[in-house]
Amino acid sequence: MKRGGESADRTLRKEGAAPDPERLAERLARGDRRALARSITLVESSLPEHRRSAEALLDAVAGLAPTSLRVAVSGAPGAGKSTFIEALGRYLIARNLRPAVLAVDPSSGLSGGSILGDKTRMPELARHPAAFVRPSPTRGAYGGVARRTPEVIMLCEAAGFDPIVVETVGVGQSEAAVASMVDMLVLLVLPGGGDELQGIKRGVMELADLVLVNKADGAFAESAAATASEYASAIGLLPSRWRGWRASVRTCSALTGDGIEMAWTDMQRFREGLGDEIRAKREDQSLRWLWSEIEEGFKEALEGSPELRRARQGLEEAVRSGRIAAPVAAARLLRRILNR
Repeated sequence: MKRGGESADRTLRKEGAAPDPERLAERLARGDRRALARSITLVESSLPEHRRSAEALLDAVAGLAPTSLRVAVSGAPGAGKSTFIEALGRYLIARNLRPAVLAVDPSSGLSGGSILGDKTRMPELARHPAAFVRPSPTRGAYGGVARRTPEVIMLCEAAGFDPIVVETVGVGQSEAAVASMVDMLVLLVLPGGGDELQGIKRGVMELADLVLVNKADGAFAESAAATASEYASAIGLLPSRWRGWRASVRTCSALTGDGIEMAWTDMQRFREGLGDEIRAKREDQSLRWLWSEIEEGFKEALEGSPELRRARQGLEEAVRSGRIAAPVAAARLLRRILNR
């Protein structure tokens, strides 16, 4: 088991000095998969000496105009996300496309470890030279995705991969966070999912742009059709997030390949029909990403400075005991951070 918070740091320590950002950017532009892997390791590193190099690399690729479709695949454990993504990846490769898969593995809340086993569940895709599969640990991040997922998406686009598929940890209320990083959210469900439909949070259903009832083969084919009808009725009652798109429900079988072509056709229709809306969504996502990084920067500054850490702990105790109101304590701490 790899330590989720240490694997990237340890890899770069073994390799010595941080890679040259300009050189990495040049190799990325040529579609170099090894350069992409090294670039991701760099941006995932939490070592201070690597952060400036990572920033320079992201700055070098930021000017590129991305054209890749960003898709998140979500669903409860056992829905067949990895099997579906491999089937979709094989279909895309056969049509001369280059898919990248960011497979997020949950990190242990106790040890911080992560198994990072998604490559073993996509063996053919992981080995194919036209694809790129990268498992990443959540490292305690909420929303079923890793903190550095937006940066990794940028790097995959810079290397010419399209589409970019993000496989999330699972499905739940906090899963909506992934929608702030991608264009389209695909929700995988199982046949006979009436009870599951009740358990899935309304927020996730509202965010789904395409619902796929997987494992629609053999004895489950009839049940899958009935489940698809249930989901279609439920989604029909929800407001649409897009002017030009209403979420659709399909059946598919990642095992036999049935329905994979139709799923990809829906993804293409989504991209082609919502060009302006997708661009506007990405602009909003970029602003949210900016403020998320600012918030994380404040937290890291608090933890990295012994003086600020002591000030924070003192104010927390004062708030807990009721001696200071929370807004007053927050204002005092912010003034300490900003030296005002």
